[in-house]
Amino acid sequence: MFPAGATHISQMLVFECRDGQVTYFHGQMPVFSHAEKDSRTFRMITSQFVVNGNATQGDIVRAFGVTDISVKRSVKAYRERGHAGFYAPRQVRGAKVLTAATIEKLEDLMATGMDHAAAARQLGLKPNTVAKAMRTGRVRGKKSPQPGTRTSQAQRASGA
Repeated sequence: MFPAGATHISQMLVFECRDGQVTYFHGQMPVFSHAEKDSRTFRMITSQFVVNGNATQGDIVRAFGVTDISVKRSVKAYRERGHAGFYAPRQVRGAKVLTAATIEKLEDLMATGMDHAAAARQLGLKPNTVAKAMRTGRVRGKKSPQPGTRTSQAQRASGA
């Protein structure tokens, strides 16, 4: 009833790898196919099989030799976000603490002569965060005053 060389996932569902393609069969009818190295599509289709009742999570673990937690995570992602959840760009956190406005305030405080740790505490930041940003060049230690500003006029008047 199933194609020769096919591996059983469940009683009615099998898969076959041929020429770099994985094809899934329900009985003798092919139901889905994807590239052998396409892990996103593999996780999506196996999760769909579980959610639709064509296979259990244990069936997927046994048939493909994947970990049970990876199957659980994929099924959860499928239930929450559907197909698109497997192909959406990964969400990463941005610079939540050191925004452009915060960096500007920080550099202004340090331009007045305040050290980085005191400036960080005044803005509610960790001194280590500021020190790391200074090492990587995201925050300048001492900001040079712009021509025509009060600071530069005061320095000129005092002969500095």
